[in-house]
Amino acid sequence: MITGGAGFIGSHVVRLFVNKYPDYRIVNLDALTYAGNLENLWDVEAAHNYIFEKGDITDGEGISRLFETYHFDSVIHLAAESHVDRSIQDPLAFVRTNVMGTCMLLNVCRQQWSKDSGGKLFYHISTDEVYGSLGPTGYFTETTAYDPRSPYSASKAASDHFVMAYYHTYQLPMIISNCSNNYGSHHFPEKLIPLMINNIKNNRPLPVYGKGENVRDWLYVDDHALAIDKIFHHGRVGEKYNIGGFNEWKNIDIVNLLCRIMDKKLGRAEGESAKLISFVKDRPGHDMRYAIDPAKLNRELGWKPSLQFEEGLEKTVDWYLKNEEWVKEVTSGAYQRYYEKQYQK
Repeated sequence: MITGGAGFIGSHVVRLFVNKYPDYRIVNLDALTYAGNLENLWDVEAAHNYIFEKGDITDGEGISRLFETYHFDSVIHLAAESHVDRSIQDPLAFVRTNVMGTCMLLNVCRQQWSKDSGGKLFYHISTDEVYGSLGPTGYFTETTAYDPRSPYSASKAASDHFVMAYYHTYQLPMIISNCSNNYGSHHFPEKLIPLMINNIKNNRPLPVYGKGENVRDWLYVDDHALAIDKIFHHGRVGEKYNIGGFNEWKNIDIVNLLCRIMDKKLGRAEGESAKLISFVKDRPGHDMRYAIDPAKLNRELGWKPSLQFEEGLEKTVDWYLKNEEWVKEVTSGAYQRYYEKQYQK
């Protein structure tokens, strides 16, 4: 079972596993909240080894019924509320999904696998934001102390701790990975890169928090999916793995780079899109810098990013420009009717 498989990262993981492992039965569990979009998976929805189930990870009875139906031997858990700004507005929604939902999944797995946990795995996908904020030097490692600064990162930190607690207390076989910022196709356009692409195209202001000095490590989403594949199949039970892109950028530098790329793609004069940049009040508790050290993942499993950032960003821009209808449906909310059209016949 892959939870949150209709979301940004989840859809890339589902597609990879469905296509790469035809002998696996992949069940995608997603509540289809605002960021879950089944159109992300139209190309695999008819695959013989793919099943979609609409459901909420906080529904213990529903999760148990799915286990009794499909007899899962593993769970890849991606379902989460993930937008920091939304967590500031409604922190309890993040507690419900990210903490209570994860605990519900853990408890059902514990019950279902109590007689035989051999060959079973609960793989929890988390974020580098649990580690807090870095100064101008240093990197997050797997042993960095947790220091979350937003309701979102606090909820993910809590879920990480519960996963580890179930391993130590109940011997539930688990792995955790903490990843840096992702970018790529099918990203809901409230996040920095797709938001800027969409706004540049439509000549709307480009809102940048503070002075744009905040630094993030960026990873192409397909590379994250490949890392998840490696960790799922070859990672050591009970371990944590950091996934990073070796790719730090200030927010303002990313926005300027996107402006230059978009000027070329749209046939605009150089510097025209950059005039849209608008600095806005910084958000509360805005972490200054994240930087991941993925040396353990590289050393143990041989993973490293496949794309340079500029190449990945060009591919991302091209996808959004070629998929205007997807962007229109997402921004209008029309995509949320896809489930009824395809699955409730």
